[in-house]
Amino acid sequence: MAEKLKIISLGGLNEIGKNITVYECHGDILVVDCGMGFPDNDMYGVDVVIPDISYLTKNKNRVKAIVLTHGHEDHIGAIPYVLREINVPIYATRMTAGLVEIKLEEHGLLENAEIITVEPGEFFTAGCFEVEFIHVNHSIVGAVSLAIHTPLGPVIHTGDYKIDTTPISEGMIDLARFGELGKQGVLAMLADSTNVESPGYSLSERNIGEQLDSLFDGCKDRIIVTTFASNVHRIQQVIDAAAKHGRRVGITGRSMENVMKVSVRLGYLKVPDGIMVEMTQIKNIPRDKLVIITTGSQGETMSALYRMAFSGHKQVEIGPGDTIIISASAIPGNEETVSRIINELFRKGANVIYGKHNDIHASGHACREEMKIMLGLIKPKFFIPLHGEHRHLKLHSELAKLMGIEPKNIVISDIGNVIELTQKSIKQNGSVPSGRIFVDGTGVGDVGSVVLRDRKHLAQDGMLVIVLSLSAEDGGLVSGPDIITRGFIYVKESSAFIEELREKVLATLEYCRMNDIRDWATIKTNIKAEVSAALYKSTKRSPMVLPVIMEV
Repeated sequence: MAEKLKIISLGGLNEIGKNITVYECHGDILVVDCGMGFPDNDMYGVDVVIPDISYLTKNKNRVKAIVLTHGHEDHIGAIPYVLREINVPIYATRMTAGLVEIKLEEHGLLENAEIITVEPGEFFTAGCFEVEFIHVNHSIVGAVSLAIHTPLGPVIHTGDYKIDTTPISEGMIDLARFGELGKQGVLAMLADSTNVESPGYSLSERNIGEQLDSLFDGCKDRIIVTTFASNVHRIQQVIDAAAKHGRRVGITGRSMENVMKVSVRLGYLKVPDGIMVEMTQIKNIPRDKLVIITTGSQGETMSALYRMAFSGHKQVEIGPGDTIIISASAIPGNEETVSRIINELFRKGANVIYGKHNDIHASGHACREEMKIMLGLIKPKFFIPLHGEHRHLKLHSELAKLMGIEPKNIVISDIGNVIELTQKSIKQNGSVPSGRIFVDGTGVGDVGSVVLRDRKHLAQDGMLVIVLSLSAEDGGLVSGPDIITRGFIYVKESSAFIEELREKVLATLEYCRMNDIRDWATIKTNIKAEVSAALYKSTKRSPMVLPVIMEV
């Protein structure tokens, strides 16, 4: 019987974020990445979304390791929640490991975690898998692709990557190693599809430094720059531009401060002596001699830039004389919140520089020509597009066909589907439990579809509560019914309508008494049905109706 390799994505397919891929062979399981996603607009109250790992929990004794390609939240954000269920070694580069340590410390899990650092070019063994880290360029330092050497042959898992010929540090992507593996023969390639809609090549990070330098040159305003906290290269270039133009630098935002500490400690960020200033001291620095680097490029409501825009920041008051540079692009789904902040900053009189036309952001993901180069170098037998919505996966598969991969050797999968490979064939064969787990505050998984449906109902239609007291002896009405509304109508302005509803409740109670209905659940059901019907008939709206009966 032919040896088989199973590949299962528990996230990151037909969605942006929540990346996690499972490799299974000879009874051993290797997990690549462990990311979180952002909630959709209709997921009221949900903080983050993490993958359903019930399949891994059920098979925890077979899980040998978790391997991380880089330190972005959509690749490491679910680690604390997963480690509570499956405590296995985590392999990562130094920067990724440093960010994971901060995350685990916040959750009180660092003491029992085993984090092993691996450098690009190094190998380690996990069960029947031998894993090799290959250096790639991305919008965070310490990013790697993986060559997973399996009993059937090598599999390339690209992670997020781009081809940057003039990177700020760490050197260009190791194309030579990909080419070498391609010549030896690669069984399968699982590749990032995020930017497949973008033609040509991605902009080099060094171009952004040149643009920042031109914006700083001759500027008399206080400059505020927001970018992804994890983009150490971008932060380095802001600091370099500030030093060149005689400005001091302040940092605000918890995630930005955490990344700064880790990257300075590990030597990834070079900060000139005397350039940094505490945020509590910025009032002592002339406006034209100050740069503030802040979080909030995605419009997050708790971020420092959001608080600045809406006058909630302790040290920074935005106004005329401020130039704000938004050096990031909006993640799909965040466009509305980013626009809201930009409008508010303009309203306060600030000069806001944003958008692709200003060349102040470079994507960390490969565009189409870079994807072609990778496919041409690696020459995989089988191809599986990852990291994208369905259109991205489809377009990436078409690109693979253009590069000579046979259509029967390409699989567009979905989360939970099991892809089964032999040395000669690839097919989808069954599925495992998968989906989304919602994190709301400290609750993990206690908010389900029913709760979300109720929250959506309340948000759209409001609620109406009917409170009444019934006698424990004969079921007669003692007091009420009192009617309370929230998000529906204002009671005092609709007193006649509320009185009609009260009469409906009284008529329903009389009906129940005449038919000897004494069960309170049935009484509630009847009240809810009658009131809901009356509400829809009069208002064409369906608020949540909650009868509350008290026994006296």
